[in-house]
Amino acid sequence: MGAVASALLATSGVAAEYTLKFSHVVSANTPKGKAADFFEKRLEELSGGKIDVQVYPSSQLYNDSAVLKALTLNSVQMAAPSFSKFGKIVPQLALFDLPFLFNDIDQLHRVQDGPVGEKLKGLVTAKGFVALNFWDNGFKQLSSSEKPLIMPKDAEGQKFRIMSSKVLEAQFKAVGANPQMMPFSEVYSGLQQGVIDGAENPFSNIWTKKFH
Repeated sequence: MGAVASALLATSGVAAEYTLKFSHVVSANTPKGKAADFFEKRLEELSGGKIDVQVYPSSQLYNDSAVLKALTLNSVQMAAPSFSKFGKIVPQLALFDLPFLFNDIDQLHRVQDGPVGEKLKGLVTAKGFVALNFWDNGFKQLSSSEKPLIMPKDAEGQKFRIMSSKVLEAQFKAVGANPQMMPFSEVYSGLQQGVIDGAENPFSNIWTKKFH
């Protein structure tokens, strides 16, 4: 699913010069990572060098659970967290954690780019952030180190890493699985050590983080 990018610009103490730290949790070679790097290049070009954008991928600064607080403290000025991280701030965004809600990516984009999306961004902005837009991260896929997941019953008894979301927790419990809340940065070691059996991610995250 997409993610909301929230940003504030902070002056650096030198007139007409700004530093913008952009924190995200995925690898630099994912679609999100490449887009963040492109944003850095273009904003620095368009500002004539007056804005210095510093991108920190792979949870180098903050994981998704901590980045919203970091934004409020101005420790970073931009982030692209998943919807689940807004659970306590804007619970309405849990809408996007519901499985099989959209027929395809085009329908998702129509909702996000229309009145519903504008209203949701307004709810985020009302909480003290600047909700720029929705960031397309692709639909999530289920992966397991135990066995192929063909039918819902195949997930029964398996431990799946989830983000902090009551909707996602209920989703996995509904198929008899055991949801385990865990930061994204710990998923690889969790799979390696058998703490979890599987996870849900876009294909790009599965591949670039070598979960396979």
